[in-house]
Amino acid sequence: MATSYAGRLDPRHAPRLWWLAALCWVEALAVGAYLSAAPERVESLRYLFYPFVWITVGAAAVLWTEPPRASARARVVAGAVAAAYFLVLAALAGLVSVDFVALFGGSHGHAAAHYPTGWQFSLAAPGWGPRVGYAGDAVSATFVPYRVAGSLALAYLVYAAVLDAARRALSGALGLVSCVGCTVPLVGGLTAGAAGGTGVVSALRALSVDISTLVFVVAVALLAFGPSLAARARR
Repeated sequence: MATSYAGRLDPRHAPRLWWLAALCWVEALAVGAYLSAAPERVESLRYLFYPFVWITVGAAAVLWTEPPRASARARVVAGAVAAAYFLVLAALAGLVSVDFVALFGGSHGHAAAHYPTGWQFSLAAPGWGPRVGYAGDAVSATFVPYRVAGSLALAYLVYAAVLDAARRALSGALGLVSCVGCTVPLVGGLTAGAAGGTGVVSALRALSVDISTLVFVVAVALLAFGPSLAARARR
């Protein structure tokens, strides 16, 4: 799925390092400009930097992950799996929500609750914003830059993992189903949603961004490095 450890340090990959360095430079400029222009003092700097952890780690994983060659059919299947995975992540993160009752002709949830509908735009700290949202009677979606970038990176890694599994036939398919890197973000989101009203989650609510960032980094590392480590272990 991904390049070997030697390949990751190959001089031919220098352009990727330049792209990553340029991204980090733009992020540093954005943070500096925000701190200079922010009307209020930033209380927790880590929340200002977490979005860039998502964006930078995700970009690095995508730049250094090379999906294996595969047939057109395998690429279509892998693309469909990756798209479904992205939608599940987006739903768990609250980026997309669907009111199925309203969708199939029932009472309109947003209208009944007197929520505003239509397009919405708001500014926020770099990475957290700018936010663009759409609220409809049945479907709502919100664009949060760092969340969308992170979810797209994970979906791309899953796309590469599916293509890699297709080359390994049954053993690879079973490995994909049990893929820890694929399931870590899903299990984390489902657990938080199921226990949303418990005292433990309420106590940890202040650390929700910290925990989600850690889960994201672990998931990317497992998806990006897992196949290489497994291949080395089999030798």
